[in-house]
Amino acid sequence: MPPNQSITMHAALKEKGLPCALKLYEGEQHGFRQAANIQDALQSELYFFSQVFKFKAAGDIPAFPIDNLD
Repeated sequence: MPPNQSITMHAALKEKGLPCALKLYEGEQHGFRQAANIQDALQSELYFFSQVFKFKAAGDIPAFPIDNLD
C-alpha cells in the first residue's frame, strides 16, 4: 500500500493497543522492487511473528521495535 496509507493504518493499530510496526523503505511504493528491501521486509515479518507468537526464529534476524508488545 502507499506510504501514507501505511502510516494511517499503523497509527490506528497503535492507538488500539495492538502489536504493530512500521518500516518504510525510501524509493518504494506499493510493492517492493529492490532486492535488499524485499529481503529485509520478509525477515522483518518473521521477526514480528516470532515476537508476537513467542517462538524462536531460525537464523540471525535483525531486531527492530514493535509497538504495543507486552
